[in-house]
Amino acid sequence: MIRVLLVDDHTMIRGLRVLLEGYPEIKIVGESHNGNDAILKTRQLKPDVVLMDLSMPTGLDGFTASSEILKLNLPVKIIILTMYDEEIFVQKAIEVGAYGYILKNSHYELLYKAIVEVSLGKLFYKTSVSQEILSQWMTSESKKISSVLTVREKEIVRLIVLGYTNKEIANELSISFKTVENHKTNIMQKLELDSKHELIQYAINNNYLDLTL
Repeated sequence: MIRVLLVDDHTMIRGLRVLLEGYPEIKIVGESHNGNDAILKTRQLKPDVVLMDLSMPTGLDGFTASSEILKLNLPVKIIILTMYDEEIFVQKAIEVGAYGYILKNSHYELLYKAIVEVSLGKLFYKTSVSQEILSQWMTSESKKISSVLTVREKEIVRLIVLGYTNKEIANELSISFKTVENHKTNIMQKLELDSKHELIQYAINNNYLDLTL
């Protein structure tokens, strides 16, 4: 079951809810009409995926709300759902760490696919921006350091480089052994790495030992 939080101030949120609830794999756990409430409900409801609108007349905008949600260090993925198809918006979505970007005029089957893919830790961007440009933005080193990994994931990478075992990492961060394993799996998927050696090399190249986390 994929738990989804809808964040949109527009009346279309009602129709969107009805459409998505038609899929047995999806459960709408809540709705928010502004960024501030979205942060609160994410903390309370702990959804797997947040569908985030960008333009909301009151409270925080979608990008700011997304950044604040990711700071909660919860296993939540964000999909930007918007009418804006300009490069500057797509690039900003990548920078803040959104896993998906889809336009509001997309067919609902594409939105369903986006939710499923993102819930599995895969990026899903469907815009007019070319795949080549998207790939460049997504693989840039600055993006990997500042956005792709959460604060907790950065902490774990740093401890791995320092030689900590999974058990030692769990004790250091006061989390379970299983949570450490899940974080490590997500980290490898996000950075598209295949081995611990590659992860350590990546971390060294990006000065993880010098980061204040």
